[in-house]
Amino acid sequence: MPNRRALIGAIAAGLLVTAMPLAARAQEKLPVVASFSILGDFVREVGGERVSVTTLVGANGDAHVYSPTPADAKAMAAAKLIVVNGLKFEGWMTRLIKSSGAKATVATATTGVSPLKGDDDHGKAGHGHDHDVDPHAWQNAANAKVYVANIRDALVKADPAGQAAYEANATRYLAQLDAVDGEVKAAVARIPADRRKAITSHDAFGYFVKAYGIAFIAPQGVSTEAEASAKDVARIIRQVKAEKVPAVFLENVTNPRLVEQIARESGAKIGGRIYSDALSDASGPAGTYIAMMKHNISEIEKALAAGPA
Repeated sequence: MPNRRALIGAIAAGLLVTAMPLAARAQEKLPVVASFSILGDFVREVGGERVSVTTLVGANGDAHVYSPTPADAKAMAAAKLIVVNGLKFEGWMTRLIKSSGAKATVATATTGVSPLKGDDDHGKAGHGHDHDVDPHAWQNAANAKVYVANIRDALVKADPAGQAAYEANATRYLAQLDAVDGEVKAAVARIPADRRKAITSHDAFGYFVKAYGIAFIAPQGVSTEAEASAKDVARIIRQVKAEKVPAVFLENVTNPRLVEQIARESGAKIGGRIYSDALSDASGPAGTYIAMMKHNISEIEKALAAGPA
């Protein structure tokens, strides 16, 4: 009898071991790495419950100056799909992929976007990060739709069984992007034409300017890697005074010292904090891309629409 019970137990244990991988596979999520927080949000919106997303540069993080960690390399090695912005935004990504031994497909979210020319020569000073194109394409919601379509297609290729879910999620989210695009345009229309200009810390809003018609002046170029020179700051202060620029805005990824100096010496008021290269944390005002766009245009309209106090 003991031998019979042992045999039955062994058979049952073997069946359990055989069945567990099948169950695990049924519940397993597609491991995806996104280079920074805005891409991470796009992937979660399209991937839904079928994906597990690791974001390398998290909330309020600056991808321009990011230094990858051993944990990043581990996540890259385990990923089945890696989503990057491209347009030279993640200057450290190629080295990270190589050092991690990652075998995942790399999807470039900006494929199909018409890039704007960058205005940044900071890389020539030894920073190794020369932007001849502006990488901040997500600041135009129409470009965000290109990002989402590319992410949808990459997820379908990596996980064909999830095609219906990915396409449905993308369709829903694309409609939300259309709506927020309309909200931004309506808000800009309410700002008097002669007040549609402001100062930001670095030149992250070129696509926003082109799409929506707010002029942004920045002491830094499209990268945050190098400090603006005293000459640049003095020039902008003169420009703010001459053109009566109504407000300067702080960014979540940059040191506020520069714009505070410009505001103090030019007389322009400081508007609210806006989000350029990263989302806020989940409890903040810009925890998703949609929330970021709504928050930014709300702060911009509030600062620019009213006349002098």
